[in-house]
Amino acid sequence: MPARGEHTHGEPPLPRRPRPVVRASVRGQVLAALRVALVEGELAPGAVYSAPVLGERLGVSATPVREAMQQLAAEGAVEVVPNRGFRVVERSERQLAELAEVRALIEVPVMLRLTQSVSAARWAELRPLAEATAVAAACGDRAAYAESDRAFHRALLGLSGNQQLVQVADDLHRRAQWPLISGPLPMRRADLVSDAAEHSALLDALTARDATKVQSLVRNHFAGT
Repeated sequence: MPARGEHTHGEPPLPRRPRPVVRASVRGQVLAALRVALVEGELAPGAVYSAPVLGERLGVSATPVREAMQQLAAEGAVEVVPNRGFRVVERSERQLAELAEVRALIEVPVMLRLTQSVSAARWAELRPLAEATAVAAACGDRAAYAESDRAFHRALLGLSGNQQLVQVADDLHRRAQWPLISGPLPMRRADLVSDAAEHSALLDALTARDATKVQSLVRNHFAGT
């Protein structure tokens, strides 16, 4: 049943491909499904969605949907609309550029330090993660690419030994992946393939200890996110 004052009519159409939810981890499965819908643009920027309607589509009660949406609100993907539900945040091209700038300020110095301190063997261990992004890109699967892209960057930064930095950078990265209301269109398959290729190029530069190339690749990679 809808929560008191929570409307369920007149909402934008939802995906016609509801994803099954495993009861043993309902909240986690709902959160994952909603993140996929956000990355793929199935939940439209600016639109308001009620927990009961989303729950019906996912085959669960409204409670785990509200819990998942609260988490997404904390991540900056949605905002609470009292007595109605949750509005998908409208992220502008300017905001995306600001996120890229902040990511560069945090991550470029770390990458440059790692260039001098990490062995070629350790960089080689990250090749499978880079390859996973290439596979997702070749399939044109934006949701899978988003997850594998963040996994690659988390592993890179994890070599710094600073888990606080990894968490902050991952949060910024996730925020940069939500769809825009204006600016560039969602990444096409060719864009994803090009973006994924930069991961391998970055590993090559890190292995060669080419600090200049590393800095250029990281900044350009963020600008294209």
